[in-house]
Amino acid sequence: MENDALCKMREAIHGELFKNILPFWMKRTPDEKHGGFYGGISNDLIVDERAPKGLIVNARILWTFSAAQHFRPDPDYLKTARRAFDYLLHHFWDLLYGGAYWMLDHEGRPIDRKKKIYGQAFLVYAFAEYHRATGELLAKEKAIQLFGLIEDKAYDRANTGYFETYERNWTLANDLRLSEKDLNEAKSMNTHLHLMEAYANLVGASKDRLLREQLRQLILNFRDHIIDRESGRLICFFNETWEPRSGLISFGHDIEASWLLCEAAEILGDPALEKEIRAIALGIAGSVYAAGRDGDGSILYEADETGIIDSDKHFWVQAEGVVGFLNAYQLSGDEKFLEASRLCWEFIRNHLVDTTYGDWYYRTDRTGKPYKEVPKVSEWKCPYHSSRMCLETLRRLDKIIEGEAA
Repeated sequence: MENDALCKMREAIHGELFKNILPFWMKRTPDEKHGGFYGGISNDLIVDERAPKGLIVNARILWTFSAAQHFRPDPDYLKTARRAFDYLLHHFWDLLYGGAYWMLDHEGRPIDRKKKIYGQAFLVYAFAEYHRATGELLAKEKAIQLFGLIEDKAYDRANTGYFETYERNWTLANDLRLSEKDLNEAKSMNTHLHLMEAYANLVGASKDRLLREQLRQLILNFRDHIIDRESGRLICFFNETWEPRSGLISFGHDIEASWLLCEAAEILGDPALEKEIRAIALGIAGSVYAAGRDGDGSILYEADETGIIDSDKHFWVQAEGVVGFLNAYQLSGDEKFLEASRLCWEFIRNHLVDTTYGDWYYRTDRTGKPYKEVPKVSEWKCPYHSSRMCLETLRRLDKIIEGEAA
C-alpha cells in the first residue's frame, strides 16, 4: 500500500475518533440526574433512564477518555474521565469487602454484587490508564489494591490461572458464567486475556515484583494452555486443571489476543519470550486470515468444528481486526496483512459507522445491514474497542509511514 493511501486511512481514522466516537460519548451518555452515565440508549438516541449501570461500560468509559487525554489532552476528555473515575469509586467500589460490584440500578445502588474477575480486570486497566493520563495517585493506589485482591482471592496456586466469579464476600460462586451465553466453567480465555491486558497496563505505574511475575505467568498460560498451537486458535473455556471444555472459535478474540500478547511481552521486557510470542501471534493472525474472514475482508463472528455458526459482523471484532492485522504486518512485512487491516476498516466505515445518530452500530448481518434495534449504549456497548482501535492504528500507521519497524 502506498504512503498516500496510508495517510488517507490515518486521516479518516483520526477524524472518526475525534469527531464522532469521543463527542458522542461525551455529549450523549452523562446522566445529569442520577450521576455517572446512562445504562441504555437506543440506536436512535432514546434514553432509557432506568437502565441498570454496568461495571464494564463504566470502566471502559474511564479507560477511553483517560487514553484520549493521554494522547491529545483536552479539558473535556479530562472532565469525562474524572466523572467516570468518581462514579466508579463512589458507587461501584465495595467498601466492606473490596473490589467492584457487577451491576447497579439507575440510581447507583448495587443490584448484582458479584465480583466477576473479568470486571475487576477492566477496573485495574482503567485505573492504571487514568493514573497514566493524569498522575492521580489514588487511581494508582486503587489499581494496586485491586491487583492484590485478585491475586489473594482468585489466583489458582495449584494449577495457575484465575477462577471466574466470586460472591460479594469473595467466596467462589456456583454460577461462574460471565454472561448467559458463556459456559459455567472454572476458567476462560476471555478473563485471562483482559487480566493480561490490565496487568500489562499497570506495570507502567508499579514496579511490584509479583505483578511482573503474574504478567509473565498469564503470557505463559496463553502459550501453554489457551492457544491451540496446531490450529493457531484460542480455546475458550477450561476446567480447573486447564482441560479444554469448548470447541468454540471466537475470531474476534483470536485476532485481539494476537496483538495484546505482543504488547504484554514487550512491556515485560524479556527478549527471548517476546520473540517466541511474536511468532505465535503471527500464527494466530494467519489462522484468522485464512478461516475467519468473509469475502469482503470483514471478520465473521464465531465458528466450531462444523464451520461458521454465526456470520454476523460485530463492531468490536472488526475493530480488533484492524489492529491485529496491522500488528501482523509490522511483525512480518507481509502486505496481505496490511490489506486485511484496511478492509476491516473499510467495512467499519461503510457499514458500522452511524452517520445519522453518531457512534457505531453494534453489529450487522453478513451483508452489512445493521441491526438497528440493538442499543447504541448498553452493558456491553461502549467506546473501548472503537477508540482503542483508532489510537492504536494512529500510532502504528505513523511508524509505518515513517518507515519504522514494529
